[in-house]
Amino acid sequence: MKLPIVAYGDPVLRKVCQSIDENFPDLQKLISNMFDTMYAASGVGLAAPQVGLPIRLFIVDTGADEDGQEGFKRVFINAVILEETGEPWAFTEGCLSIPEIREDVFRKPNVRVQYYDENWKLHEEALSGMPARVVQHEYDHIEGKLFTDTLSLLRKRMLKSKLDSISKGDVHADYRMKFPQQRNKKR
Repeated sequence: MKLPIVAYGDPVLRKVCQSIDENFPDLQKLISNMFDTMYAASGVGLAAPQVGLPIRLFIVDTGADEDGQEGFKRVFINAVILEETGEPWAFTEGCLSIPEIREDVFRKPNVRVQYYDENWKLHEEALSGMPARVVQHEYDHIEGKLFTDTLSLLRKRMLKSKLDSISKGDVHADYRMKFPQQRNKKR
């Protein structure tokens, strides 16, 4: 089932999320619904706060690369980034909660992350390149941060009216959204 994606301005996107345990209600169904939602919105990652839940859960699927090599697909529960290393590099990022805005974000190319998968198996994994970047972006969501927080003060000011419009629902997205300033309006 495709869930509505929470738009910029909703307080849930600013919460530091809570850890969960194996008894979280309908966890497997939630994970499945999050994948359905992410794929329908053509995303490569989705965090639980983006579907209105302040819990430490996010999913990633970078898809196959241009050579047909299998992509990076994981479920991250109660993730902790242990280390970020390397010289920061810029890449244009977007966010399903902030449609129509894409900006260059500097992130370190390597991360070491510890997390539980959907079967509650503990992993510690070193990632680099695009998987590392997507994990950092989604990890920021469970820490109550958005990619726009990394932008310069001047760039934030330039985007303010666009961000305000998103909060009000004055934006086009090819997927269902829930807007904080229009509680009854869903697209």
